[in-house]
Amino acid sequence: MANKKILEKKQTVIDEIKDKVNDSSSFVLFDYRGLTDAEIKELRCALRNADANYKVYKNTLLKIALKDLNIDLDSYLEGPTAIAFSNDDIAAIKVLSECSKKNDALVLKAGMVEGNVADKDKLDEFAKIPSREGLYTMLAGGMIQIVKDLSIALNLY
Repeated sequence: MANKKILEKKQTVIDEIKDKVNDSSSFVLFDYRGLTDAEIKELRCALRNADANYKVYKNTLLKIALKDLNIDLDSYLEGPTAIAFSNDDIAAIKVLSECSKKNDALVLKAGMVEGNVADKDKLDEFAKIPSREGLYTMLAGGMIQIVKDLSIALNLY
């Protein structure tokens, strides 16, 4: 049987995972095997710039924490798994997707976005969504086009 101190440490880690999951709007599970130290440092910096971070926990502790939160991702917790937390729904997904395009060793597994489980295909769809600034630009461009067409019509009239 495990020592009481060890059980307390494990419970502390489980509580930490639950707090991070509850505090973040999305999280992504990914496989990092094969990345060099420089690539991991680059990934960590890119995530930090996107207001996200990642951490590696033992799969058994992740399973327990996610089970306590009624999140079923057990099938994705095979082999070494890291988890990236983000306050933005798709910021971490976009960063991890870009890094996975550069490094074949980085593989997205699954995640949770807006309270829904997202598999690899769904994460790829989220990664293709333009940034908030890009969407604002598209909206402004559409609005300017309407005003431009109206001014041309009034000028012709």
